[in-house]
Amino acid sequence: MESLPVPSVQAMVAATGGADVPLRYLRPAEAVTGDGEAQIPIIDHRRLLLELDRRGEESARLHSACQDWGFFQLINHTVPDDVMEGMKASIQEFFRLPAETKKRFTQELGQLEGYGQLFVVSEDQKLDWADMLYLYTQPPESRNKKFWPDQPANFRSMLDRYSGAVKEITDTLLATMSENLGLKQEVIADRCVGGVQSVRMNYYPPCAQADKVIGFSPHSDADLLTLVLQVNHVQGLQIKRNGSWFPVKPVEGALIVNIGDIFEIFTNGWYRSIEHRAVVNPKEERLSVAAFHSPNIHAMIGPLKEITAREGGEEEAYKTLDHENFMRLFFATKLEGKSFLDRMKLN
Repeated sequence: MESLPVPSVQAMVAATGGADVPLRYLRPAEAVTGDGEAQIPIIDHRRLLLELDRRGEESARLHSACQDWGFFQLINHTVPDDVMEGMKASIQEFFRLPAETKKRFTQELGQLEGYGQLFVVSEDQKLDWADMLYLYTQPPESRNKKFWPDQPANFRSMLDRYSGAVKEITDTLLATMSENLGLKQEVIADRCVGGVQSVRMNYYPPCAQADKVIGFSPHSDADLLTLVLQVNHVQGLQIKRNGSWFPVKPVEGALIVNIGDIFEIFTNGWYRSIEHRAVVNPKEERLSVAAFHSPNIHAMIGPLKEITAREGGEEEAYKTLDHENFMRLFFATKLEGKSFLDRMKLN
């Protein structure tokens, strides 16, 4: 699994001022514009924890959000404030480092991890207006510290704390979602023992032609759950709903959570992964960090028998594939909406 190397957009903007945008980044204006603002559901994590062993009002709200939206904002969660702020500061400081310093952590041939970009599979495809740092963070033995920045000095310790905190939240969300789906908690939890967590830190430089570039191409996530932390005040996340693009305004202190393709497949379509993208700002940089949570690498990715074999039976809507090949196919493909998930469908 690898992505073709591309220039750093941040370095390019620093060198040229960003006035001239190379052709490979330019897109039709209609591919970038939004259609309004989406008020995605807000879920109170503290209330969910109180309802963990019994389905209450907040659990029902979560179930509805997963079925109807595939996105929600999580408030009153358990990530300590000092970890949230420390993670934000560490990411901002990393991307402020000189280009030569950041290059020490550049992706290597055949590797996804490191500083650079993902999903570049041809020399002529359109490129995203962004740089990123992608790291495997869970289980701890999967970490390749050669790609973990040692600057700023607290980057590694802060990422370690943040990684553990969002994993704990994910485990509690999966427990409630399992209950909502009428599953025993261990059905999904057992598949997540030694589960994979990866973290992608995104830097979107400002662009004078912001209406003609995309920060992150439209896609859905190939995981169970993604938890996104907005690093600074500049918004750019948009979700596709009923054929239109809507910007999401983050709630202060909240984590944005979205259902991934694996969860849609596990539930045979009861929960939906949603197409989303990132746009850029003409004057200000935008930063975010996404934590992706998936089953362990030995899990099979397909509709859960506990769902399809219920009374009356339910036809399986998706193929079954081992996790390793599932991820290999995902990362070997250009991001193009939900085309990857569409290829997993049986009909």
